[in-house]
This record gives sequence, structure tokens and C-alpha cells, in this order.
Amino acid sequence: MAAVSTYLNFSRNTEEAFIFYRSVFGGDFFGNGPMRFGDIPPQEGMPSIAEEDKNLIMHIELKILDCHNLMGTDAPESMGFRLNFGNNAYINLQPDTRVETKQLFDALSEGGEVTQELQDMFWGDYYGSCIDRFGVQWMFNCGEKNEAEQ
Repeated sequence: MAAVSTYLNFSRNTEEAFIFYRSVFGGDFFGNGPMRFGDIPPQEGMPSIAEEDKNLIMHIELKILDCHNLMGTDAPESMGFRLNFGNNAYINLQPDTRVETKQLFDALSEGGEVTQELQDMFWGDYYGSCIDRFGVQWMFNCGEKNEAEQ
């Protein structure tokens, strides 16, 4: 079955971020929970994992809105990663109701930054955007009409 997911790289706080996302969206982490760098078996020709990196998240996955997989990893510099958060990626959520849209927007923007308040837009959706406390950008588009318009 085909699928689309979003994969996020964090600088040593993937677990904290995904615990937060699970508190917003609910559900359980895929499989037996997060896979850690310390779970990687030693491989010939590969350097060993630095002790301070063994408990970091190698892979974690959470289904959100029953239709999208949010995945993540820590990106330790000891393994050659150079992480730069930019403004080139958003996670776009399209909840079914305005109530759910507002609930998710408020939860994800807490401790972060609202970049556009939720409002009715010219294309007909209830739209807003924010950056969460981990630097991840979120957009919200809800097609449910305002009660006054119905």
C-alpha cells in the first residue's frame, strides 16, 4: 500500500518532541516504540556509536489524523550530521472540523510562535500557521464552513 509521511530531524530532542506530538494527536508509537542508536548491532567497518549518543532516537513513528505518519530521528554531529532548521518545509494538517483545527492549532503553537492566526480565507478554508516549540512549521486548512455561512 502506498503511503506518504513526513520525516523530521532533530538535534538531540526527538524523544521530547514526539512525546509532545503524541500528547497533541494521541495514539501510540509504531512497533515497540522508538529505536535507539544503541540498538544498532556492531557492524564490521563501521565506527562504534559514541556513548553519549546511544540513547538518542534513531527512528520513531507516530500516525497522526489516522492518515499520515510523522517520523523522526536525532541527528548527532558525532555521526556526521549537520542539522539546520529552515523555512522550507511545513506539515499541512487538514482536520475535518473547525473545532479540531482550533484544538490542534492551540496545542501545537503553545510555547512556539503563531505566524498566522486561524481565520476564514478567500479560498474558502479556515486557515492558520504556527511554528511549534521545536522549530517545526505547521499549516492548518479546514474546509468546514463557519456556521454563519451555512
